[in-house]
Amino acid sequence: MVPVIVRESTYEYKALRRDVFDILSRIDNGLISQGARVLIKPNLLAASKPEQAITTHPLVVKAACEYALEKGAKVIVGDSPPMGSFEKIVKAIGLADALKGMPVTLKELGLPRKTKTGEEFRDVQLSEDALGADAIINLPKLKTHSQMALTLAVKNLYGCVVGVSKADWHFRVGENRALFAGLLVSIYKALPPSISLIDGIMAMEGDGPGTGGTPRRLGVLAGSRNAPALDEVVCRIVGLEPSALLTNSIARSMGVAEDYSLEGTLPVVKDFVVPPEDHLVFGPGFLKGFLRRHLTVRPECVDEACQLCEECAQMCPASALGIEREKLSFDYDRCIRCYCCLEVCPHGALRRREPLLRKIAKKFF
Repeated sequence: MVPVIVRESTYEYKALRRDVFDILSRIDNGLISQGARVLIKPNLLAASKPEQAITTHPLVVKAACEYALEKGAKVIVGDSPPMGSFEKIVKAIGLADALKGMPVTLKELGLPRKTKTGEEFRDVQLSEDALGADAIINLPKLKTHSQMALTLAVKNLYGCVVGVSKADWHFRVGENRALFAGLLVSIYKALPPSISLIDGIMAMEGDGPGTGGTPRRLGVLAGSRNAPALDEVVCRIVGLEPSALLTNSIARSMGVAEDYSLEGTLPVVKDFVVPPEDHLVFGPGFLKGFLRRHLTVRPECVDEACQLCEECAQMCPASALGIEREKLSFDYDRCIRCYCCLEVCPHGALRRREPLLRKIAKKFF
């Protein structure tokens, strides 16, 4: 059985460093060693403040770097954000300052290499910075995700897909969440060995993973050398049935998830708000268009908060967004409900909306 370690923790650095070292030392299993090339992969989604819980806290990254350096490893810290300047993001979240003076390389993941990660995914553009590492320390943020319910250890490694090809894969898998989950698990399998440590000290609930979510202090760090096992435990922490997270069920079916032993006490987290699953394709063919428009949850703009920056339109893999009459406009027939727009909106102007007809139907069915 693989151990999954859970600890109560805080961002007070002395205590945080102790807890990070404790967890990593218990799951390292000799992976982080003298001369090893180690990629430390945080979640660097967008330029934000640490208290917004959009990115991995910079002090968690710092402690992981110190652990790897003390083991004699050569350390790269990197991610490939879907939008915006990498330099702007690491400065805004305080990561550049946290790592200042440390002998690590802080860089945007690049050097794409076409990689066959499975029969259905033959040409995923994974970063050579990740593929060429001896080991990865995976540092996800515990957050909700409007498309996939939660974004945890397995999904965080999607950041090893280089640049705009992330949006391309969103479009190629379309509305098929199971297929997207299969892609995520396949990427996890294709990458070098990893250990994962989830930052859930300040987590996010609601319409995550971007500015639409709500920060919530859970005070939790959790780690394992098997990412699916870790994700199953985190689901239990927030009150979600582990099999309800598609990456968990698919990892089990692919033989990737290991049985685990729990070390530590799971905190009691009540009423953690997870976006509900929404089935997009249903009903007889001649009715699908109508049902899709009027019974499926969809992204919506809060006009008074929108700054018309068009970052969402630039990111949209389905080209379903544009500006009309000085307002953001959606083409819901084209929209694939990937919620990339919610991820990248820097102003919190986008949210999930439940159509009126769906609300009425729910009262009777």
